[in-house]
Amino acid sequence: MSTRNNIGEFEEIVMLTVGILSEGAYGLAIKKEIETRLNRKVSMGALHTGLYRLEDKGLLTSRLGEATKTRGGKPKRYFSVTNTGQIALKEMMDTRKSLWDNIPEGVFQVFSTK
Repeated sequence: MSTRNNIGEFEEIVMLTVGILSEGAYGLAIKKEIETRLNRKVSMGALHTGLYRLEDKGLLTSRLGEATKTRGGKPKRYFSVTNTGQIALKEMMDTRKSLWDNIPEGVFQVFSTK
């Protein structure tokens, strides 16, 4: 079953960022990474909505870390991309690459080497 049609741009960015952060992918770290890499503001509410939606779709999974005093005894929730999520991302990457590869030479002037 293909899941690529069920993932929007923001969800794709979140999933890719979870992959970039690997074992360190928790809410605030994901937010900071997106904001730094893409120069794009992200609210924690939108991020959490996206993370939990992706988890509901089976594209991400999460686990609780250890409780810390700096968080008032609350544990961080760490996310990782599931096998299904990895397949969905690969399908999206392949689709985008295929589209880019089929644009005739010279159609996009900003990419012209002349």
